[in-house]
Amino acid sequence: MTTAANPAPLWQPDSDRIAAARVTRFQTWAAEHHGAPADGGYTALHRWSVDELETFWGAVAEWFDIRFATPYSRVLADRSMPGAQWFPGATLNYAEHALRTADDPERAHEPALLHVDETHDPVPTSWTELRRQVGALAAELRALGVRPGDRVSGYLPNIPEAVTALLATAAVGAVWTSCAPDFGARSVLDRFQQVEPVVLFTVDGYRYGGKEHDRTATVTELRAELPSLRAVVHIPLLGTPAPEGALDWSAVTAGDTAPVYEHVPFDHPLWVLYSSGTTGLPKAIVQSQGGILLEHYKQLGLHCDLGPGDRFFWYTSTGWMMWNFLVSGLLTGTTVVLYDGSPGHPTTGAQWKIAERTGATLFGTSAAYVMACAKAGVHPARDYDLSRIGCVATTGSPLPPDGFRWLHDEVADNLWIASVSGGTDVCSCFAGAVPTLPVHIGELQAACLGTDLQSWDPEGAPLVGEVGELVVTNPMPSMPIRFWNDPDGSRYHDSYFDVYPGVWRHGDWITITDTGSVVIHGRSDSTLNRQGVRMGSADIYEAVERLPEIRESLVIGLEQPDGGYWMPLFVHLTEGTALDDGLRDRIKRTIREQLSPRHVPDEIIEVPGVPHTLTGKRIEVPVKRLLQGTPLDKAVNPGSVDNLELLRFYEDIARKRA
Repeated sequence: MTTAANPAPLWQPDSDRIAAARVTRFQTWAAEHHGAPADGGYTALHRWSVDELETFWGAVAEWFDIRFATPYSRVLADRSMPGAQWFPGATLNYAEHALRTADDPERAHEPALLHVDETHDPVPTSWTELRRQVGALAAELRALGVRPGDRVSGYLPNIPEAVTALLATAAVGAVWTSCAPDFGARSVLDRFQQVEPVVLFTVDGYRYGGKEHDRTATVTELRAELPSLRAVVHIPLLGTPAPEGALDWSAVTAGDTAPVYEHVPFDHPLWVLYSSGTTGLPKAIVQSQGGILLEHYKQLGLHCDLGPGDRFFWYTSTGWMMWNFLVSGLLTGTTVVLYDGSPGHPTTGAQWKIAERTGATLFGTSAAYVMACAKAGVHPARDYDLSRIGCVATTGSPLPPDGFRWLHDEVADNLWIASVSGGTDVCSCFAGAVPTLPVHIGELQAACLGTDLQSWDPEGAPLVGEVGELVVTNPMPSMPIRFWNDPDGSRYHDSYFDVYPGVWRHGDWITITDTGSVVIHGRSDSTLNRQGVRMGSADIYEAVERLPEIRESLVIGLEQPDGGYWMPLFVHLTEGTALDDGLRDRIKRTIREQLSPRHVPDEIIEVPGVPHTLTGKRIEVPVKRLLQGTPLDKAVNPGSVDNLELLRFYEDIARKRA
């Protein structure tokens, strides 16, 4: 399968927007001070950023005025992967940078955070107040004996207290880790027991979909199963008193102490993120204070074009890396919008209402939400004042071409649409938003600065205009420094570097077009390979789910013991729709005409729903294992799935086929 760049852009930034973009100003400055190309626009800047990797990242540190408490000896002492050594000798602190807008007397009383719940009424927290709370809490953590390297955990929704707890943890040099309160106890323990936290921040419950959800029993179980805990801090979101032995949030944040920032080495752990863990314990991914600081300054300040005066809203939970990415908006002096609630309550258009109420300038959401709005007949521009939105960004899965068209038609015809792709593994993007480049339907604008993104064939040869493996051939500062409880580094190595030694293989199929834009085709570990022709599952979903009868779909390719290949397509239908011969024929014709006759499914099977990970991604590999006869308890980690009963349906299909 080949993909050619669309010659007609959906959106093109005008000359004023290009001139005003921070990445343009950075390029002009870097040309004067560091030998970057003055001409050639983003394409030339990107080439320089990967060819002169050390110079580029040194320039990023200088441009964003990184406060090194002690200087570095060089930018990149060892560029091998895994094991790259960034900025040796340097010490710094992430929280110090996140809060430095509070030092500006002209901005200190502006909102650092805007918190919104399902009432949709924004509540501000000023930079001054956020810094005061972080200072008070950091002092309390030190008084509790928390030291650099200790782990501090949060079982919290997307609320200001979670941001304060993260920043206070970073201020003392401890290591933050969090899960959303809709995670069950087993899912949380699969994560937290690996890292043995000494402090746990919890809520008594949360509100979602217009209902209150009590979590006190879950918190009791967490406390009993985490013997490493020295303290539990209770946040009374539902108004209940702190349980016996727990500290109250108001008490630990009552002080008025300026934050004291522990200056730690560049590669000192900042936080632990987790993979979905669908087929085993989640990988506990450790990222560094300095690496995240540099990568997020670049990504948010240059690619997302955020700065003072912007309002940054991304729909996320604390169990997804996008929450950490959202909090880093503070680095650029941007007001961060925290929404705690259902993405579609009381109506599907709820996120657009929040964008209106908060004056969001960059609105981030999932591709799935965009398509849900399109199917529900939502009209954002008609029903809401979205005049401040300059960019709508999507991630979680590739944004289908119809999603680009819908955003253009229903939000604004001069809208910058940024479909981005990265991963929890780097807590950033490999490709996506560039404010100075055109947007083509179905394509990510370009590879990100400092990221030598390529598409490789199985022999490691680069491809242009053809589907290949997503690889990154040089180190990024935010790549994991290690996995937790992986003393010899073997699990880390085997996750990314076992196919192409010394080169990061992410596990996605991509096409890089001849203009440098990027198309994502889905996970390569769930590749559909029929008669030697490979296709990503995302291509199937994009085509099939354009049909109004299909709510969601799941496609699996199974190698048979006799050498055959069985490819079923599972469809979750919209209400009132029947899977009759006419619909089956339309599905098959759609795939045959739009994609490939080789990838017409062998069977189309109606299902009651499609299972997802706890962060909303379709589960393909565990379903494939079930269909191959693997027992449910061995095919999937039950705590990683949003609805285990759905998987029993697929297990029954396998049993009937056996």
